[in-house]
Amino acid sequence: MSITPLDSIRRAIARRNGVSNPAASRDGAAKAQGGRIENGLFPASHTAEELARIQELSQRNAGGPDSSQATRRRRERDRKPGPVRRMVNAWWNRLLGAVYGGGFSMQEAEYEEHATSRDYLWNTLGTAVWGMAFPLLTIVSTQLVGAEEAGKFSIAFVTGTLIMIACNYGVRNFQVSDIDEKTSFASYQLNRWLCGALALGCGLTYSSARGYDAQMATIGLGVYLYKVIDGIADVYEGRLQQADKLYLAGMSQTLRSAGVIAVFSVALFLTRSMPIAAMAMGIAAIASLVLVTAPLALLETEKSRRMSLREAGHLFIQCAPLFGALFLFNLIESMPKFVMEGTLAYKYQLYFNALFFPAQAILLSIGFVYKPQLLRLSSIWANPRKRRRFDLIIVAVMALIVVITGVCAAFMAGPGIPLMSFMYGLSFERYRTLALLMVVAGGVTAAIDFIYAIITVLRHAGDVTKIYLICFAVSVVLPVILINLLGLMGAVVSYLAIMALLLVLLIIEYAHIRQRIERDRNPYGA
Repeated sequence: MSITPLDSIRRAIARRNGVSNPAASRDGAAKAQGGRIENGLFPASHTAEELARIQELSQRNAGGPDSSQATRRRRERDRKPGPVRRMVNAWWNRLLGAVYGGGFSMQEAEYEEHATSRDYLWNTLGTAVWGMAFPLLTIVSTQLVGAEEAGKFSIAFVTGTLIMIACNYGVRNFQVSDIDEKTSFASYQLNRWLCGALALGCGLTYSSARGYDAQMATIGLGVYLYKVIDGIADVYEGRLQQADKLYLAGMSQTLRSAGVIAVFSVALFLTRSMPIAAMAMGIAAIASLVLVTAPLALLETEKSRRMSLREAGHLFIQCAPLFGALFLFNLIESMPKFVMEGTLAYKYQLYFNALFFPAQAILLSIGFVYKPQLLRLSSIWANPRKRRRFDLIIVAVMALIVVITGVCAAFMAGPGIPLMSFMYGLSFERYRTLALLMVVAGGVTAAIDFIYAIITVLRHAGDVTKIYLICFAVSVVLPVILINLLGLMGAVVSYLAIMALLLVLLIIEYAHIRQRIERDRNPYGA
């Protein structure tokens, strides 16, 4: 009779226990152990766990068909879930508990308030990822489907940004400063959903008026959905900021932006279809709102009063001046791109926006410097004895803008252009002059943003509306002339000229405002 591996294991165990004939000693061993298990193959001196281990070893040694499966099952049973999986499982359980436990607002909050360092970290990260979405998506588009398709996506994104601004309607700052909740959060939600529906309708009407074909219309629809959801999500993130949990709003914005970038990139890589990737982006944004942003705001803040149509309508009136200024500025900034769409091939949209992204970096950098200090600037301005200090801060920030613009220009004159060519897979060598002009335009735009913020601190934001209207009229005429004459060069030059005009007019208006304030404070002064 041949000896099997099973017999070898049995005999080895018997020798270890001092039994010469394991088969003969089974009955006595079973009685001696009292509670031990005997299965006819192994000594009764072993527990169930030991027998299971011996059987697993025997199967592995015998090379049986179930040996690898048993090992894999054991490893899966013993393996602990990773931190991401644990977090997802915990969040999913919390969502289900809220759905079946009486509603989101009935649940207790789990995250702390007033986490200043985390507020700054996550708000900065969320803003940075959100700001980098457009450049990254255009790079991915250019590498995967070429400049022409990337240009179509670019102009759709520009239009979508205007739609998002219309959806926001300038309510965020008003909502965050409403500490006493004179307007209920439910009314803020109603106002934002109405704005979102109107903005999306305007976007679809614009696509129809432009006579887009099915492909371009689908690209636009996907991008518009994403930007409208971006605007609607802002009201929930504003609620978190209102509850002193800004870091949760930053997490929400980071997750939504990173998710959209990932989904768009994967969809475009797999399908090489821009319409499919754009629609996937819109669906990903909707999923982030439904599964993360809205539930997070409802779970982590107090239950709101009932909505009021009167309150929601009053928001349209109160926030109209700020919305008008923001929308007009972004429309002025976008006019050269809209003129290009009817005059030049779509690939030039890509070139224009790629050249603009370093300029956008200047704007974001200056925003990170002065926006956290706006409350401090307001308090300094409120003290008439500190007006000189207020002026020195303005001069310092304007000087910083000049320095950052100079550094960016030096970078673009050196390794910047080769780096852009590598990232986009296109040659930008012939656009060196345009790149430098666009950097200057970025510095001018950053100065405009800062001066407008200062005018807002002085509570005279309504005084600049006429300036925006003047510049809008210029932006309708000048790009048409220069783009038809000079092509892409005309688009960049007209953009720089319009921004320079706006900056000069804003500085003049700021000087007039200061004179009026000083005259009102000291009517008998010189």
